[in-house]
Amino acid sequence: MAARAGMISSAFAAALAAGRSAFNQRVRDARRHYPAFRTDVLQRFLSDEVDGVVGAVGAVDPARAGAVAHAAVDVALELVGRALVGPGARAGTPAAVWRTLLPRYAGLVAAHPDTVPAMLTNAAIHLDTLAGVRGADWIAQLAALAPRIATVDELRVVGQVAAWRAGAAHFRTGAIAAADALPAALALAAFGARADDAWPELRARIAADPWWTADDADVTAGREVGGFTGFGGAFAEPPEVRAGADGFVVRAGERCHLLLADAYGALLLAATPDEFDRVAPGGAVQVDARRIAPDLPADGLAVCASGPTLALTSPYTHAIRVLPRGPR
Repeated sequence: MAARAGMISSAFAAALAAGRSAFNQRVRDARRHYPAFRTDVLQRFLSDEVDGVVGAVGAVDPARAGAVAHAAVDVALELVGRALVGPGARAGTPAAVWRTLLPRYAGLVAAHPDTVPAMLTNAAIHLDTLAGVRGADWIAQLAALAPRIATVDELRVVGQVAAWRAGAAHFRTGAIAAADALPAALALAAFGARADDAWPELRARIAADPWWTADDADVTAGREVGGFTGFGGAFAEPPEVRAGADGFVVRAGERCHLLLADAYGALLLAATPDEFDRVAPGGAVQVDARRIAPDLPADGLAVCASGPTLALTSPYTHAIRVLPRGPR
């Protein structure tokens, strides 16, 4: 794979030149494996994203730049072959990992070139498949916490917490439990808490109330999820909602979903009609002392409660409004 003048730094060009034969063979293999593989996209990704990572590693540990370049090319070939970067990419989070995150984690990348880039890239790819998850928020949280993270295990846990706080509601329970393994100061920072908070007390409060946040964000309005499939939403017809043990089970036409919601986001996961049928329809719901006045006709308006969370549906909308049950 020949380096193009002016496209990449001398350090990266030297690393590629040292393994030119092997790199070129890997490009040829990628062309055969991925019918839509584009060499121009690979060259642009290497110059715009990977080069900055190799340069950052070279600044902290020059001896590791070659190993990082070698590992980075493997990831880049797959990303380009699967159209996860470049003009055909569905979302930009994988590219942002290389442009924004990995240079900030240069020390960990240098020590673990076969682990850290692939781990963060795979996480970004997964988050991009989840409608409603805010990939840019996940990137921003991990970028801000980079100076505090010393090990791959810490990065893995903080990444899970950040994904939950970016809207991946199904990560909530696991993220809270995993954070126990972090140093207390890092756990507090990962949850957006003050440095003088006590982690055990904060953890207990977060675990008890999915609508409570350490930064006291206003969540009274809740979140809207779903929408009409004709406009890119999830539901072909107005949905029916039933309360489950850990959230809501939703049916809209022939499709069923599990709906999870908290202060950070609302997420629809695939479910089966059998899962919906196993949950009994809800009856009347007492909404405590809170008065809710949705901008919908009263006719057919339904309220369903699952623990501390309410779901409002109407035959006049394809969306579900989820919000905290009690006053904030």
